[in-house]
Formats: sequence, C-alpha cells, structure tokens
Amino acid sequence: MISYDEALRLILTETDGILPGTEEIILQDALNRIIAEDVISDINMPPFDNSAMDGYAIRFTEIKSREITGEISAGNFSNISVDETNAVLIMTGSKIPEGADTVAAVEDVIVSGNEIFISSDSKIKKGSNIRPLGSDLKLGETCVYNNKVITPAVIAVLAGCGRAKVRVYNRLKAAILATGDELIPITEKPDGDKIRATNIFALKSAISASGHITVDCGFMKDDRNLIKDKINGLLQSDADMLITTGGVSVGKYDFMKELFEESGVERVFWRANIKPGKPFYFGRHRKGNKTKLVFGLPGNPVSTLVNFHVYIEPALNAIFRQKERLRIPASLTGRIKKSDGKRHFCRGVLSNGINGPEVFPLSSQSSGNYYELGNANCLIIVPENILNPKEGEILECILI
Repeated sequence: MISYDEALRLILTETDGILPGTEEIILQDALNRIIAEDVISDINMPPFDNSAMDGYAIRFTEIKSREITGEISAGNFSNISVDETNAVLIMTGSKIPEGADTVAAVEDVIVSGNEIFISSDSKIKKGSNIRPLGSDLKLGETCVYNNKVITPAVIAVLAGCGRAKVRVYNRLKAAILATGDELIPITEKPDGDKIRATNIFALKSAISASGHITVDCGFMKDDRNLIKDKINGLLQSDADMLITTGGVSVGKYDFMKELFEESGVERVFWRANIKPGKPFYFGRHRKGNKTKLVFGLPGNPVSTLVNFHVYIEPALNAIFRQKERLRIPASLTGRIKKSDGKRHFCRGVLSNGINGPEVFPLSSQSSGNYYELGNANCLIIVPENILNPKEGEILECILI
C-alpha cells in the first residue's frame, strides 16, 4: 500500500498525457470555461486621458480661483481649451480637454457663481485624478493569458478588447457508474437492506462544479458479466475518464479491479494509506493516442466524495494547468481521535476566529455518514505522523 503523496504523484504524472481539444464559443457562453489562447488588447485602456471622478479640469498652478467656461460629460466631449485662468466642469470617465493636466475633485473646490476657488486645505497636485491613456493596458499587450478561468471580470476584459468570440478548452467528459446489489433509485424509499444510489448524484455535481460534463451510467447489480460488458462499452466510448463507485475492496463481490484489467485497463495503483477511501483504484486505458483515466472509488458515500476531492479534482486541475485548491492552516477547536499511521481527511467546519482561522471537527467521521459531510465546509488534513491532535493544534484544511 502506497502513501497518499505517492498516489497523488502517480495520478498527476498520468495527466501529462491528457491534452484537451479547443473550440471557439461566443463570449456569453464562456463563463467558467478555461481560455485556450493569449488574448492581445486591440486598444489602449483607457483609450484616452479621462477623469477619475467628478470635478473640474484645470491646468495646475498656484492660482486659487478660476472661471468656469464649460462642461464635459462622459460620451459628450467638447473641445474646450483650458489654461491657468479657467476650469471645465467634468464628470467621471469624461475625456480630459486640451490644456488640462489635473482634475480638482468637487469636494476640493468652492463654487461661487461662475467661479471656483481651490480650497486652502486641498491636497491636489499636478496630475491628480486623471487616468492616462493606456495606463491600465496598452495596445498590443496581453490582457488575458492562456489557461485562465473565465470569470465575470475576465469577460469584462474580453468585451473591452472587442472579443465577441473566444477560444476555450473542451470540457472533459466523465462517465459515472455505480455498482452494488443494495442500490435503488433515489425516488424509492429504502426497505430492508437497500440504500439510495446517492453517489451518482454527488459525483455528477462535483464534476459539473469543476466545469466538466458527466455521462450518467446509472447503477448496476453485482453481476460480473453484465458489469464487464458495461465497462468494455464505456472504455470504447468518447468519455475522457471513467469513474465507478463500489466493488474495489476485498470482499467476495469486489471484482471491479479485476474487471478493469480484463478489459484492458493498466493498473497504476490500488489502495493508498488514507482514511476514508483507502480501497481506491487508479488505472489508465490506452487506445491509439488517447489515454482514458479510470478511477475506481469505494461505495461508501463519504469515501466517494473524499476520493474525488483529494484525487480526481487535483487531476482535473493539473490537466488544465489550474492551481491546487487552497489549503488553509487553522487552529483545531476540538479533538480528533486518530490512532493509526494513515493520513486522515476529517470533516470539519472552518470559520474566522478572533485570532485567525479555526476549524471544528464534526462529531461523526463515519465513511457512511453523508449527512455530516453535508454539514462540513472543509476536510481537515491529519498527517500520518500525527496522532490524536488536540485543541489548539494547527492543521491544514481543504475547502469543499
């Protein structure tokens, strides 16, 4: 059994061979996609010297009083010359008139009739409150770099550069299959030894939240031949990765790892020294020049989502050159029972305390208790060499 760090290293090594294609889409559809090009600005930003606030455009001198000789509002430029003796009322964003080199803010002047007087306590100086042409971005400079996630702010930049269309990376497609005789549709009420097939919905949501596409393959009974046929079909499909839940431990019906390999999957590793989610399978399936990643997750609901956050999400980030999810050091506000040498990922609630971030471990850490997982906002990382961490200890947390 390998360590978590080694397991993650092996997964990330395999992502080097995954090269998503690209497509050009309209800007309105680009939110949360990942840009696949460097975008060059076709204009200076701002495109002209403009006022940073409402005030009066002047030529800076020691003269305190000036005659108001005009008005300029945004989009309604008037070419009024400015010298040492006059001022022009100007609105935020308006183009600076010829001769002006400073804007005196409204609160820095006293208006009397058709004159302004610069307040004696004003701190304006030459160049105050003017945003020069190209001070934000110059013509020909890169305004958005390849591999950046397109947020609303990035969309504003792209729109400012006149990009009605943008090239983005294709989203990956993940096929999701659950297995187990105990599973029933979520629309049915469990009876006897049955449980609802929640893992499918959890994984679909997690993949979608990461910006990718899922293929819901439903759930299947523990029938070896039927499952093998299904796996063979999914491995030949256009899915970029296959994610299964259930059947990867050591029980009589835990035959998924054997079925993967009978179907042409090369095992990279099985089991890592973590809790929850130790019986995790990772392999690769090659067909021509295409590599499909195969993740076999345990069936316990908490283990499924923990495995997603600590293995699959980092893989997705690596493929698209995204940063690893932020880990936040926090002070433990309770105790965690840990008497083994595994790396634990415990459910907790992270909050801002008086002295900085603090994290409260939830009472139940059972791998079947997805109710408590729904109450958590982080996973508390307890390293292999730490036993029974006590209140006040600093531990890293992964936001979920």
